[in-house]
Amino acid sequence: MVESIVTVLLEVKCFAPPTERQLGYLRNYKANFENLKAEIDKLKDESKSIQHRVSEAERKGEKIEEKVENWLVSANNTIEQAAKFIEDGETSKRCFKSLCPNLKTRYQLSKKAETEVKALVELKEEARRFDDRIFYRTIAEEVWPKSNKGYEAFKSRLSTLKSIQDALTDVNVSIVGVYGMGGIGKTTLVKEFARQASEEKLFDQVVFSEVSQTPDIKKIQGEIAEKLGLELSEEAESRRASRLYERLKKEKMILVILDNIWKYLDLETVGIPFGDDHRGCKLLLTARDRNVLLSMGSETNFLIGILNEQEAWRLFKIMAGNYVENRELKSTATNVAKACGGLPIALTTVAKALRNKELPVWKNALQELQTPSEASFDEGVPVEAYSTIELSYKYLRGEQLKKTFLLCSLITPTSIMDLFKYSMGLGAFESVHKLEDAHNKLHAWVHQLRDSCLLLEDGSSKFFSMHDVVRDVAISIARRDKIAFTVRNEDVWNWPDADALKKYFAICLKDSIINDIPEVLESTQVEFLFMSPKNSFVGPNVPENFFKRTKKLRVLDLTRMRLLSLPSSIDLLLPKALGQLTKLRLLDLRDCFHLKVIAPNVLSSLIRLEELYMGNCSVEWELERANSERSNASLDELMLLPWLNTLEIDVKNDSILPEGFLARKLERFKISIGNESFMPPKSVTREWFQSRPHFLINSNRESLRELKLKLDFMDICSMKLQGINNVEYLWLDKLQGVKNVLFDLDTEGFSQLKHLHVQNNPNFLCIVDSMEMVACEAFPLLESLILHNLINMERICIDQLKVESFNELKIIQAYNCDKLSNIFWLSTTKCLPRLERIAVVNCSKMKEIFAIGEEVDNAIEKIEFPQLRSLSLGNLPEVTNFCREVKTPSASPNRPSSQEDTSTLLFNEKNKENNQLDIPAQQPLLPFEKILPNLKDLSLNGKDVKMILQADFPQHLFGSLRTRLGQLRCHRAAAPQANFRGTFP
Repeated sequence: MVESIVTVLLEVKCFAPPTERQLGYLRNYKANFENLKAEIDKLKDESKSIQHRVSEAERKGEKIEEKVENWLVSANNTIEQAAKFIEDGETSKRCFKSLCPNLKTRYQLSKKAETEVKALVELKEEARRFDDRIFYRTIAEEVWPKSNKGYEAFKSRLSTLKSIQDALTDVNVSIVGVYGMGGIGKTTLVKEFARQASEEKLFDQVVFSEVSQTPDIKKIQGEIAEKLGLELSEEAESRRASRLYERLKKEKMILVILDNIWKYLDLETVGIPFGDDHRGCKLLLTARDRNVLLSMGSETNFLIGILNEQEAWRLFKIMAGNYVENRELKSTATNVAKACGGLPIALTTVAKALRNKELPVWKNALQELQTPSEASFDEGVPVEAYSTIELSYKYLRGEQLKKTFLLCSLITPTSIMDLFKYSMGLGAFESVHKLEDAHNKLHAWVHQLRDSCLLLEDGSSKFFSMHDVVRDVAISIARRDKIAFTVRNEDVWNWPDADALKKYFAICLKDSIINDIPEVLESTQVEFLFMSPKNSFVGPNVPENFFKRTKKLRVLDLTRMRLLSLPSSIDLLLPKALGQLTKLRLLDLRDCFHLKVIAPNVLSSLIRLEELYMGNCSVEWELERANSERSNASLDELMLLPWLNTLEIDVKNDSILPEGFLARKLERFKISIGNESFMPPKSVTREWFQSRPHFLINSNRESLRELKLKLDFMDICSMKLQGINNVEYLWLDKLQGVKNVLFDLDTEGFSQLKHLHVQNNPNFLCIVDSMEMVACEAFPLLESLILHNLINMERICIDQLKVESFNELKIIQAYNCDKLSNIFWLSTTKCLPRLERIAVVNCSKMKEIFAIGEEVDNAIEKIEFPQLRSLSLGNLPEVTNFCREVKTPSASPNRPSSQEDTSTLLFNEKNKENNQLDIPAQQPLLPFEKILPNLKDLSLNGKDVKMILQADFPQHLFGSLRTRLGQLRCHRAAAPQANFRGTFP
């Protein structure tokens, strides 16, 4: 007892000289620890609240403030340290075999607890100062193309680029102009300058907007504002201009490019400051006419001239092919190139027109180029350009291709479908007996025109456009030859006299003010009439007798006229009833939202109908009942059309489908069955993928056969739904009685399917159940697989994926699939050879992205995804591996849970028990160069993504790899080893 008292006294003596504060630490020991625990809980709550706001902002594509990210890291670290301190204090506060308190230790712990409390309180107070400044809006970075097809950075252009740069960096110059004829390369030049200026950081921002012949002020304002992250919700141009003006004033150095200006544009009306108002705002303008630039106050203007002889020959040879170097042909080809006058559009069109032609054709072309026609031409195109483009027109094969080219010039830009309807009406396919063959012929013509550079190569299969110079020349030809009377983008114009009107084959009034329409159109030869006013909200009045003498009219387009009623003389062009059109082959009623009633038996009377388009119509279809009269059309009528091969239709009520409706063989169809929108929820497509456009499916895809099913009343096994195995794009939403997509819908493996989107089906257990399948390849042509909100689907394929299955798959997206354990269980390392993009989001039970079978020796070392370009993972709390070699993958819907690892893990996390890596220390945890050798975009989001970024990252890959990191949680010492120099937008 004495020894213990002495010990206590000695322990107390160590505090000498004692103070009230020091004794207070002993007295308040328990209170300090209780206070510390309370502050830990408060900081945890504050941290969770901020993390929720951060996660919400990230889902919306916002950028988190750096100080907020640092605070979260600091808060988490402080909470962990404080919790560990409390745990350690519980085991070290007693002495003498734990029979009495250790006063010295208590003193130290109590003092430390008070310090920890202060740190926690300070962090909590710091968080309160954030207010709403958690994030800021991100602005999509402008992507400038490095080059365009057929464009070369010629020396004559490089000197102009340097001069433009010198002028724009002059503090005394605010506006710089570039001018030259159409097709000379002005737009290409300024975009090249924008690219260089962005790379060299000459300006803080570079924005671009095309003005065009008919400037749309709101469109220009919107394009500039969008690239600055400014939202313009106001309708009034003046208010929008004021807000844009103030926003531009905040930029220290900004370049605004306004392209293709045809007349004076008031910069103040748009809201662009310049000159003394803002010396840091520089403008680069392009126009055909130098006077336009001068009127806008451009101090320094550069003429874009023709190419010199060497540059012209270089471009000509690229377009015509190396065979022009042939000894027999080269002399003539060189002279032809010289005759093009160094004009890029002329060089391109002539070279393409003469490509692979014989020597006599080249000599004839040279003769015509050297002696151009003297036809008057007032569209601002020099004689040289006119003659060269006209020559390309003359060398088009066949009169019908020439007519198609001239028709394109009247209506461009528009859809190929519109071109098809006009051509069909004009009798362009009289020798063709089937509309399907007519479609193929028209597409062949369009490709020929694109190959000849008379239509632009824009990569679209649904639309076409034409270079403005080529269009102007084509319209001039049509006018000269009295083929067409055209008015485009005009406010004031006059109708030709009656004698002149009688000669025209076509009349096209496009984007112009249409006034003074004659009482009678004295155009007895006209076959094509197109009237599209500039302001579609103010429809002109068409006189009652307007069509009295247009007996030959075959195509009439008044789509944008907004007529309150049709003139009575239109009866001279149409039969008394639609049902009398027994030779009608195409009927397009798309977007007739108010069309609810079609008289019974009208559709079935159109016995020659081949194509029927009724998308976005509201027809209230009735059921066909025996001995019962109908007041509306029935879907059974469509079953009586023997020639029908194309159908686009929306059916809201699935209970009225006739049997065999989907079984008939159609060449193309777009059928939607269901009463609600098929669009996925906003939280998925608009938030997660908003900053990831490379994951979006191309809306301009060539999909001939598209089917969307959302069934409320009908079981999928109904006879009414049999025969959908030739579909190319299949969208499944809310189906009854489906567990296995492949087996229940098509036991032959969907041999034609290219795109599969499945969502909102709680009964779906899998996509492919190979245990029930007859031997067949599953989805051999499938290119994209989209899975959303399949809450009970645990596996995509029950068994291992065969090499032949999903062989063309390029895109996999899975989100909100709560029980999905992995994407695929691969049978060999050669599966999915064309996979390019993976996105997995909000799959709470996923264990690994891919499971790999053990049939192949060292399969884990041989696995490779050579085509994978983009990988996006987020909110996957259970994922610890990217690839794992297993005997049996995670639990399947038909089998008990059983899983055994047989090999090391790829992209693994640290072992939590012994804090040792699960793979040898010398082996990289993330072997991008081996597993994903061509990865370009890595996107990680969600606090539970923790199997990436665990080891040294190959720094040289950052030259091409774009990386996005959201809020990550890397356990213990896993993350500090990573060394990043990539971009983190």
